[in-house]
Amino acid sequence: MDDFSGKVAVVTGSSGIGFGAALYFAKAGATVHLCGNDTAHNTKAEAAAKDLNLSVSLVDVSDAEDVERWINSIGDQNGIDILVNAAAVQTYGTTETTDIAHWTRVIGINLTSCFLTSHFAYPYMKAKGGGAILHVSSVQGHANQNGVLAYATSKGGIHAMVRAQAVDAAKDGIRVNSISPGSVRTPLLEFAAQTVVGEGNPIEDVIAEFGAAHPIGRVGTVAETSAIIAFLCGDRAGFCTGGDYLIDGGLTAGLGV
Repeated sequence: MDDFSGKVAVVTGSSGIGFGAALYFAKAGATVHLCGNDTAHNTKAEAAAKDLNLSVSLVDVSDAEDVERWINSIGDQNGIDILVNAAAVQTYGTTETTDIAHWTRVIGINLTSCFLTSHFAYPYMKAKGGGAILHVSSVQGHANQNGVLAYATSKGGIHAMVRAQAVDAAKDGIRVNSISPGSVRTPLLEFAAQTVVGEGNPIEDVIAEFGAAHPIGRVGTVAETSAIIAFLCGDRAGFCTGGDYLIDGGLTAGLGV
C-alpha cells in the first residue's frame, strides 16, 4: 500500500468508489475529508472508518456555496494535497424523454461538481507546491448504451475537463487525471441492475450478466478502483497527467459482433 502520511485528501461520494478511495487513503496515513448528500451513506461510511483519520460531511456537490464552504473549512486548516471526485448519479433518458430538471441534476452532480471542487481546492494545492486531482468518469464517456443521454454527456465532459485542467495546472505542479470504470459492484451499479429487473426482484443474475459482457468475465471491485486511484494520486505517477485510465475488464477493447 502507498504511504500518504501527512497528506490531506478530499473525496466526494460517500459510497461505492468514493468511499473505497477515502478508506484507502486513510489506511495509508492520509487525513481524509469525505462528503456525500445521502445521510444514510454518510453514517455508514463514518461508522466503517471510526478508527481512522476520516471525517464525513453532508454536502451538495452541485451547489457552489456549499462546496466553497466545505473546501475552505478543510484547506484553511492544513491545505489540500489530493482531490478525488467520485460523486455521481446514474439516471436514464433520451433526448426526447430527458426533462430539464433531470438534465440539470445529472450535469450538476456528475460534472459541475468536478469543476467546483477543483476551483475551490486549487489555491490550497498551489500553495503547497502541487497536488493531484482525480475525476471518476466512466466507460460511458467513451461509448454508451441506449437511454443514458445526461449520464454519458456528464462522463464525456469529464474527459475534456481533465485535458484542459492538466494543461493549465502543470505549471503549478498539479496533476489531473481520470479513470473510466466499467461495471463495478457499487450501490450505483445495484441501482442500475434494479432498474433492469424491477423493484423487489433479485439483482444478482443481472449483475452477473453485466459481468459477462466484460471479456474478463466479471464486474470489477471497489478495491481495484481504489488501487488505481491511489496510484494516480501518488508520487509513483508523477509523470502522469491529462490522461484517462480504463479500468473496465476489457469492455471497450472488443467489438460487440
